[in-house]
Amino acid sequence: MKIGIDIDGVLTDEQRYVLDYGSAYFTKRNIPYKIHDNIYDSKEIFEVSEEDYNAFWKEHIFDYSENISIRPFAKDIIKKLVEQNHEIYIITSRSYTTYENDNRFKMQNIVKEWLKRNEIKYNDIIFSREKDKICNELNIDVMIEDKPENVDKISKDIPVICFNEGYNKKCTGDNVYRAYSWYDVYNKVKEINNN
Repeated sequence: MKIGIDIDGVLTDEQRYVLDYGSAYFTKRNIPYKIHDNIYDSKEIFEVSEEDYNAFWKEHIFDYSENISIRPFAKDIIKKLVEQNHEIYIITSRSYTTYENDNRFKMQNIVKEWLKRNEIKYNDIIFSREKDKICNELNIDVMIEDKPENVDKISKDIPVICFNEGYNKKCTGDNVYRAYSWYDVYNKVKEINNN
């Protein structure tokens, strides 16, 4: 099978980073916030202004991108999938990677280095905000994703393993398979492959 894998929220626990570093950032600057852990967008998670939200990510995006830990067992499961002759396609819309600006190639290189450092094996990497179109173009058989908008769009055409978070609980349907860990992802891949 051709398996598409998102990075942020799937290979990483982006939500945990945002909650930890966002609350620290806003507290140190006396910026009032409220946490809503059932929302995907960081600005709405904290109920802060667009300006404060952008300032937080401007200060943290490169630290996050270079230093965020990989989720437990992700490397092992991907290695196992590769050994079973599945093709792995990293499909990400990481900040800056899809923008026409000076940071585009810098961030793409950081992503590739992070994958290499964490020993993630893959056939190709695609930087795109149109993941549903990429999945169709590459004939991806299953996508592992966490962003609700992407889960909903992609699952219209192919199975999606939705990496469980509070913000994607409403993603349901015949083509949506919820996973709670990377071993759970592995079992869902086997289930989909056997159907």
